[in-house]
Amino acid sequence: MQRGGNDVGNTGIDTDVVIAGAGPTGLMLACELRLANVDVVVVERLAERTGESRAGGIHSRTLEVLDQRGILDRFLAAGELQPVGHFSGLYLEFDESESRHAYPLMILQSDIERLLEEWAAELGVRVRRSSEVSGIHQDEAGVTVELRTQEAAPATLRARYLVGCDGGRSTVRKLAGIDFPGTEATMTALIGDVELPDLPEDYVWVRRCTGGDYSAIAFEPGWYRVIASEYDHVADRDAPATFEQLRESLVRLAGTDFGMHSPRWVSRFNDAARQAAQYRAGRVLLAGDAAHIHFPAGGQGLNMGVQDAVNLGWKLASVVRGQAPESLLDSYHAERHPVGERVLHNTRAQSALARPGAQTDALREVFGSLLVFDDVNRHLCGMLTALDIRYPVDGDHPLAGRRVPDADLKTPDGATRVHELLHAARPVLLDLRGSAEVAAVAKAWADRVDLVEGRSEDDRWAVPAVGEIPAPAALLIRPDGHVAWAAAADGAPGTSALRTALTTWFGPALQK
Repeated sequence: MQRGGNDVGNTGIDTDVVIAGAGPTGLMLACELRLANVDVVVVERLAERTGESRAGGIHSRTLEVLDQRGILDRFLAAGELQPVGHFSGLYLEFDESESRHAYPLMILQSDIERLLEEWAAELGVRVRRSSEVSGIHQDEAGVTVELRTQEAAPATLRARYLVGCDGGRSTVRKLAGIDFPGTEATMTALIGDVELPDLPEDYVWVRRCTGGDYSAIAFEPGWYRVIASEYDHVADRDAPATFEQLRESLVRLAGTDFGMHSPRWVSRFNDAARQAAQYRAGRVLLAGDAAHIHFPAGGQGLNMGVQDAVNLGWKLASVVRGQAPESLLDSYHAERHPVGERVLHNTRAQSALARPGAQTDALREVFGSLLVFDDVNRHLCGMLTALDIRYPVDGDHPLAGRRVPDADLKTPDGATRVHELLHAARPVLLDLRGSAEVAAVAKAWADRVDLVEGRSEDDRWAVPAVGEIPAPAALLIRPDGHVAWAAAADGAPGTSALRTALTTWFGPALQK
C-alpha cells in the first residue's frame, strides 16, 4: 500500500493525520485511514503495551465491523463466545436472527490491542511510542502537534488533522478547549486479575450485599477477574490502586478474600459519566474515551470507541483526499454524540440498579420481571450491542441510516455476503435488480464507489428494531456498514435521491 498520496512532505505537512493514543480506538482509526491510503502517525505516551487485561468483551456490532474488514477470525481465535449478556447483572438473551454474530465475544483488551497493532503494522501504520502530546496549534492549513519525548528537545509533527484517542483524561481534549460536562462519581470499584483458590464451586458470577456487590469471572484456569464495588464512597482518582485495597474491599463485602493472591493487575473505576460537548473543534477531533466516559456496565465503552473510529475514518479520509468537503466531518458529531448520550444514559441506569438497599432490590425484581417479554429483552439487547443504531440520513426506507444486514448474495464473481463487500473500506452501491438507471448513475462516482450487481438469497431481511422487511432493490452502503440510500423492491429506484446521497456522503460527481 502506498504512503503519502496526498502531497505529504511537500507543503510543510509531515503526515495527513496524527492520532494520539494507541489503544483500540486509535489503532482502529489508524487502520481505517490506511485502508483509504491516508498517511497517519499514532503517538503514544507509553513506551510499550502494558499487557493489562482491562475491558473483557466485544459486542455484536463491533464483531460485524471486524467482519466487514476481513479480520474477525483473528479475534474469534483469541476469545470465547458467550450466549448471554446482562443489564446491571440481569440476564438478557440474544436473538440469533438479528446478526451472524449475535453473541458477545469474551476477549481481553490486551489481546484486542495486540491484534489491532499487528493489523496496523501490516497496513503500514507508524506508531511512535514514548511520545506524549504537550501542545497543539491550529491554523487554516493544518495543526502543529508538540510532543514530549525522551529526546532533550521537544519534537513536533505537522498534520492536516489531529484525533485525540488518548483516554478519559485526554490531553488533546483539554488543549483543544473542549468542555467535558457530566455527572460526578457516587461509588468506587476496585478491579484486579488474581488467583482465587478458595472461591466456592457453586459461585454465581456476581453477588449483591449490604455495601455494594462483588463479582468473579474466570478468564483462564486458576485466575479470575475480581471486581469489588462499594457505594457512597468515592476514592481519590489520582491515588494508586493497590492489591491490599482490593483485598480489603472484598473482605468488607464478602466477609472473606477467598484466598486471593498473585495479582497481575489492579485498577479502580467509578460511575462518573461525562461527554465532550463537541467531538470536533476545527482540525481536532475526539474519539473513544477522550469523547465519553461512563460506568463500564454491559461492556459498551471499548465497543463504542471502535465504532467511533469506523464512523470517523472514512469521512476523514474523504476530506483529506479532497473528495468530500470539510463539512462532512460535522456529521461525525451529529451521528456519534447521540450514541454516546444514550450509552451514558443507560449506564447511569445500570449504576442505579446496582445500588444496595431494599428499594433497589424491589426495583430489580420488577425490572427483571419485564425481561421475560421479548420486546423488552430485544430493546435492551439492541441498545447494548448497538445493532439498533439509526443515523439521521435522508430517506424513509426502513434500512436508511441503519447498519446493513449481512445477507447472502450471488454475484457474477460467485457467492458472497454483504459484509464481505466492505473489506476494502470503500462505499458499495449494491444493485439487486440489475437496474440500468442505477448503473448509469454509478459511473459518475466510479473512482470512489464500487458498483456490485447481485441477487439476494433471501426474499426478506431481518433488521433489528424493525423486524423482517422485503429485500431492497438497491442500496448505497457507507464504508462503516450503514445504509446511505435504499430503493424498495416494489418501486422505482429513485435515481435523483441516489445522486443526492452520493453527493452528500462521497462528494461531487466526476467531471466529464
